[in-house]
Amino acid sequence: MFITALALSLGASAQLSAPSTPPAMEGIEWPGELAVGPLLARRHDEAISLLEQARRDNPNDPAVLINLGIAHAQIGQDQQARALFSAVLGMRAEMDLATSGGRVADSRQIARRAIRMLDHGEFRLKPGTANQLTLRD
Repeated sequence: MFITALALSLGASAQLSAPSTPPAMEGIEWPGELAVGPLLARRHDEAISLLEQARRDNPNDPAVLINLGIAHAQIGQDQQARALFSAVLGMRAEMDLATSGGRVADSRQIARRAIRMLDHGEFRLKPGTANQLTLRD
């Protein structure tokens, strides 16, 4: 099954000023339940609220879990982020996710990379930076 997912990337950080949209994402519409706008604008409370609702509606959506993990990681809630990324690793079914840069990876591969990034503090947002995004149809 191929589904593109909106999850904050797992690639190198782009030097963009928030809430700029990464060039590869311009003109693309994404589902609101993935909280892309709030994540780009660094409105983490709003993003977490939207993603928690999406999680209640579909607890097995790896895109939602990854984005929720990233939102938590960006504000230093590493334990919650790790639990969410680990939940994706524990899913029986794999789902392909496509990054905005065109890279396609299994949701578990992205979750493993997210955990490595978490271990290195790479999700912590610095002023003037935003992470690359991926999109789910």
